[in-house]
Amino acid sequence: MKKTGIFSGSFNPIHIGHLALANWLCEYTELEEVWFLVTPQNPLKSKNDLLDDALRLEMVQIAIQDYPHFRASDFEFHLPQPTYTIDTLTALRKAYPDHHFYFIMGADNWVSIERWKEYRKLLENFPVLIYPRLGYSVDLPVSHPHIQTVEAPIIEISSTFIRQAFREGKDVRFFLPEAIIPYSHYLTIAE
Repeated sequence: MKKTGIFSGSFNPIHIGHLALANWLCEYTELEEVWFLVTPQNPLKSKNDLLDDALRLEMVQIAIQDYPHFRASDFEFHLPQPTYTIDTLTALRKAYPDHHFYFIMGADNWVSIERWKEYRKLLENFPVLIYPRLGYSVDLPVSHPHIQTVEAPIIEISSTFIRQAFREGKDVRFFLPEAIIPYSHYLTIAE
């Protein structure tokens, strides 16, 4: 079975922090590949500043096109909305029985895992890789040995920061993959 990391997010836009983390996970952990699962709407976040789903997927596809261990996915576009991680992972497991899925999440999300739909089922049924974020400590449950932290480099860049910088007329092109620089005009209108 292929060991596949699920990196789920709005990728609004995808940036070098996302790519560096996914690259590190493919090169330094047991993962053979990482799927960037573009999320239509995170039920715990506002949709106000979300770029169009198809546009965000296209930017991910362009950003990752030259690395063989990455894949862009619109899987959640075809699920009932809003999507929930446990439902997505369960549907992925059913659709791709030859893959062993690992869920990738940040320490900032880990601290609120108890707010997630059926979080116990998620933790019992899927391995979870937690990457570090500044200001967040991770206490791992002893009862779930397949949940682990990874020692990936910490890159504190956010899509919110990038969108705000573009709206302010800042030149932050080096925070984005070069291939999506032509899309940067969309970032100035996202609010």
